[in-house]
Amino acid sequence: MPVAVVKVNPVVALLASAEDVFAQKGYEGATTGLIAKQAGIPKATLHYHFGTKEELYRQVLHSVFDEWHQAAVKFDETDDPATALEGYVRVKMALSRTRPQGSKIWAQEMIAGSPHLMDILTNEVKPWFDSRTARIQQWIDDGRMATINPQALMFMIWATTQHYADFETQIRVMTAQPALDKDWFDQATDDVVALVLRAVGLANQ
Repeated sequence: MPVAVVKVNPVVALLASAEDVFAQKGYEGATTGLIAKQAGIPKATLHYHFGTKEELYRQVLHSVFDEWHQAAVKFDETDDPATALEGYVRVKMALSRTRPQGSKIWAQEMIAGSPHLMDILTNEVKPWFDSRTARIQQWIDDGRMATINPQALMFMIWATTQHYADFETQIRVMTAQPALDKDWFDQATDDVVALVLRAVGLANQ
């Protein structure tokens, strides 16, 4: 029987390679040649799909935001604050386990002052953030959760969940874990969910 040939989508391969290289080298240290080489794709093919390094970089960052955006879908699917917050935390923790490089690139971009992402941050992330915090404020106004600054709550969730990706080495050393595997992450996720729900008075719901 003939051997089936699996065709690799060059865009998918380039984005995956770019995410890894940008996380390791930073924007300035990464090159399109290195990204193409790691993806096993000619550099000319990379520039056919992405005209510049910045275009590729922005696409990687945008795809990270898209996944984080989808992580908050529970805010739209339910009117129960405990269900929404727990669902959001669990997906964000899962993404820190399965896509840590994306989180690291985002953190590097924010630390640098968002030189390549300010328009996306202003025009897409900010409206999304405002809609989530408005929903939380409504639950507070309705007496359905403890009074807390909604923005501070979102920042705390971001800082906590993304810490498991951005500071993986530190966590492994502090917890004496050779690797943060799925079982370890499952327990950590339960702990973070419990902390968040307790902080907003929803621990027993």
